[in-house]
Amino acid sequence: MIYLDHAATTPVPKAVADAMYEALTEQFGNPSSQYPLGQDAKQTVESCRGIIAKALGCRSKNLYFTSCGTESDNWAIQAAIWQGRHSGKHIITTAVEHSAVIEPCKWLEKQGYTVTYLQPDQDGNIHVEQVENALREDTVLVSMMLVNNETGCIFPAKETAQLLKDKKSKALLHCDAVQGFLKVACDPVSWGVDMMSLSAHKIGGPKGIGALYIADSFRNVRPLLPGGGQENGLRSGTEATAQIVGFAKSVELRHENLTEKLRHTADMKEYCRKKLMTIPGMVSVGKGTAPHILAMALAGYPSANIVTDLGEKGICISAGSACHRGKSSHVVSALGLDKKTAAGVIRISFSPDTTTEEIDSLYEALKEHQEKRFPML
Repeated sequence: MIYLDHAATTPVPKAVADAMYEALTEQFGNPSSQYPLGQDAKQTVESCRGIIAKALGCRSKNLYFTSCGTESDNWAIQAAIWQGRHSGKHIITTAVEHSAVIEPCKWLEKQGYTVTYLQPDQDGNIHVEQVENALREDTVLVSMMLVNNETGCIFPAKETAQLLKDKKSKALLHCDAVQGFLKVACDPVSWGVDMMSLSAHKIGGPKGIGALYIADSFRNVRPLLPGGGQENGLRSGTEATAQIVGFAKSVELRHENLTEKLRHTADMKEYCRKKLMTIPGMVSVGKGTAPHILAMALAGYPSANIVTDLGEKGICISAGSACHRGKSSHVVSALGLDKKTAAGVIRISFSPDTTTEEIDSLYEALKEHQEKRFPML
């Protein structure tokens, strides 16, 4: 199998699985229990929190564990509108956010909120001037991802935080950094971001564990799940100790020689882009992108057919976000591409272990697909 869909999820290294197995079989105590086995588990959770927080550049007390990035996004949105419930009912986000942000915003529109969806330019980028133009007195939340999960475009979260500060806006800034953490610059503390979402399975960790950074400046945070008081009373429920251990171990592994890993990933992406651009009709989608995501379009050849055909050959790529479950992508729709180009958009995503041989195999498979299939009229 040739796996080139690391933006969807990543393989779990043996060291991560081994650490989780040990936690499951030997450190199985409930972190809320008072006897030594439980307190050992609590110490493990806090140690892991410290490892992840250090990589993010924040203090441990500002990082809260959740079940996934989607949960973190939903919590951030709900917490922000609760905080601003007396200030207004206006939200700014982008038209190309992950569905974990778009769908909650649609629900809020049904509850009387007004949502401004910023449209990307033809290169897939969002500009801070768009936020400035959309900002209102009654804006309570700006939610902007750091790296788009389909195009790889990097959005101006840092500049938006500075804008809100300069304008003395009451709006809180949430940043979905699920695709950005340990891939691009990611510094919520110095930037002044109020909330930032993370997920383990994008960096070699297990599925089922994520985190939400909440800044000190954001006080009276509405709990996501009231109950037993875990996570400082903000996200109740017995901690998923083994998943937390896996998250921390994946951060440790990814952080080792990170600069070299990102350089290799970027090199593989550029090698792939240049190789695929020699195929007639191939188009590059998006500019100013993260090192691990490459969006391309084989104009006139439906991406669903490409993904299926290549999958049968053991090559894994995507037609967009794995979270769309076969539905057409709102991200591609927002780019304003012509019909044939939009139909052929594929996403290829890389890891520090991707090789040129794997990319060469992808190239040959795409050429064969083009030769054997009829293009759309």
